[in-house]
Amino acid sequence: MAKQGTGFFDSKGHYFRSPEEATCSDLAALLGQIGDGESLAPGIAHTLLKRRADIERLFAEHDAMLIEQERIKAALEGLPDKVAKLPTRG
Repeated sequence: MAKQGTGFFDSKGHYFRSPEEATCSDLAALLGQIGDGESLAPGIAHTLLKRRADIERLFAEHDAMLIEQERIKAALEGLPDKVAKLPTRG
């Protein structure tokens, strides 16, 4: 007898039983071949998905640092150069 089921598909159209499996497949495809022989990408993709909250937090902190860096650069742009250059030996 036929049964109804639910499936999930990655961006290439491959079927997976869970959203995690489909997402890991897409992440592994983005990472490409890692290492010699069998690729490490699937394991790395699984770890990325498992540690998603930590990774998103790190990227948010990184973005905040970039914004701060740009703010500091903008504040320093109009200041005169007060550092004398050392003579070079030669």
